[in-house]
Amino acid sequence: MAIITLTTDLGLRDNYVATVKGAILKELPETTIIDITHEIPLFDFQKAAFILKHCYQDFPAGSIHIIGVNSETTIKTPHIAIYENGHYFIGADNGIFSLLFNHQPEKIVELTLTQDTNLIAFPTKDVFVKAACHIARGGTLEVIGNSKKELNVRTMFSPIFENNILKGMAIYIDHYGNIVTNITKDMFNEYGKHRTFSMLFRKAEYEITQISKSYSDVIEGERIALFSSTGYIEIAMNRANASKLFGINLGDTIRIEFYD
Repeated sequence: MAIITLTTDLGLRDNYVATVKGAILKELPETTIIDITHEIPLFDFQKAAFILKHCYQDFPAGSIHIIGVNSETTIKTPHIAIYENGHYFIGADNGIFSLLFNHQPEKIVELTLTQDTNLIAFPTKDVFVKAACHIARGGTLEVIGNSKKELNVRTMFSPIFENNILKGMAIYIDHYGNIVTNITKDMFNEYGKHRTFSMLFRKAEYEITQISKSYSDVIEGERIALFSSTGYIEIAMNRANASKLFGINLGDTIRIEFYD
C-alpha cells in the first residue's frame, strides 16, 4: 500500500487540502495519505524544508512526499521529482531541496507531465498528485521526467566561530515557543572542547550556562538549553513560551562564549 505525505502552506480553512486528497484517492483509493503539516507560513519553503527534513526518515522506504509550498513553475523553478535515501520527493525546484538534502540526491528528473485541464493555478493537485500516483503504481521517474543534474541552491547563514565565540541564529520556532538554532551538537562539541560557556541572546539577563538533557531538568518557568531531536541546540523554558518571554524571533543571533 502506497504512502503519500503532504507538506503544504494551504491551511485548513479552505477546500484545497481536501481537493488534493480527493484527487489522490480518485486515482488510488487504497493510498495512505499522511498530513505532515498544512500550516507552513505562506511560501516559506525554508520552514517546509526544516520540518520535512527532520521527519521523512521516520516513514517507510518508498514513501512519496509531496511538497506544496511556493509550487508554481517558471523557467527558473521547474517542477521536479527526486529519489533519495529510499524516498521520493515531488515539488518545485525553488531552493527547498538544497535545504532538504546535504548533498546531491541520487536521482532528479524535471517533470514533463501534461495537465488534464488548462488551469495552472493549482500544481500541487494537477501535477504533483499525478506524479505521486504514477510512482505509487510502481512507475519510474524516467517515464515522467527528463534527467536533471543540479538543483537550484539556496543557502542559509552558517554559524561562525571567532575569538572563542560561536555565533548562530534562530532558524525555527515551534508550537510551544521553543527556539531551534542552527548550531549543531557536533559544532558545540568541536569548538567548546568541554569548556565552560555562556549562551547569550537578545535579553542578556537570560544567560544559560549548561546543556540539559530534558525540559524537566529545570523547575517550571526556568530557561533551558538542550540538544533537540533534530541535532541542533534548542532554547526553551519548562512549560512556558521561550520565544515570547525572551523576545527571540527567527533570524535573531544566538551567541555562545567559551572560557578557558
